[in-house]
This record gives sequence, C-alpha cells and structure tokens, in this order.
Amino acid sequence: MKKIKIVLHFPHKSVDKPIVHHLVKDFNLEFNILKAEVNPEEEGVMVLELTGDDKDYKRGIDYLKKEGVSVQLLSQDVSMDRSKCVDCTICVPLCPTQALVKDPDTAIVSFIKDKCIACGICLRACPYGAMKIEF
Repeated sequence: MKKIKIVLHFPHKSVDKPIVHHLVKDFNLEFNILKAEVNPEEEGVMVLELTGDDKDYKRGIDYLKKEGVSVQLLSQDVSMDRSKCVDCTICVPLCPTQALVKDPDTAIVSFIKDKCIACGICLRACPYGAMKIEF
C-alpha cells in the first residue's frame, strides 16, 4: 500500500463533478482531505492524502489528468526561500501541523515539508514573502 499527499487543481468546468468519488469507487483508493477550497464555477484546490496499490494509484492519477485536473506532489508545491527568511518566527505558532519550527539553540526557522498540508497560513503571515506555493 502506498500513501502519498497530492495537490489537485481543478479547472472551473470540473468543480461540480464527483471526481474524488470515482477515485474510491473505480480505483480502490482511500483518501483523506487535508485542505479544500472548491467553489462553484471557479477553480478549486484540494490537498489529499491517497492510499492504495501502485497500479490503482497510477490509474487514478491518469483519470484525474483526463478530467483536466492538475496533479502535483505536495512536497513540490510548498517551499521556503531561505534568502528571504529572517527567522522572525511569526509563522511558527500559526502553523497547524508544526511544519515550521524554531531551533531552540540557533533560533533558525526550519520548514518540514512532510508535515505541511499547504493551508497557506504561513504565506499570508510572512511579511518577507519567504513561503510560497507553486501552482
């Protein structure tokens, strides 16, 4: 069984389709929605943790792409620009998954991608623009 976090970007024409339902029913994938922002007749973004066999996962991803849904690994989506970060720690207490942590010895803020759910709180909070999401 494979477990992976992905970010789905839905075009406006796909937000009203039962796409995630088909991942379960047709491709035997289990899902956990980590974040979703989907509005009728607008583009949508959903962060999912998918669990399933490699062949089912590949078939499910192929289905998503055929439906016009852009698929990215979560780890490719969120990043920290160390050249912009001044280690002010504004983001640290705001991160709901503790993906941003301050080293108690050096006071340097680190970003742990595996814990990130791409909620975007750090992007809005950082006055220096050190955190970014690539779409």
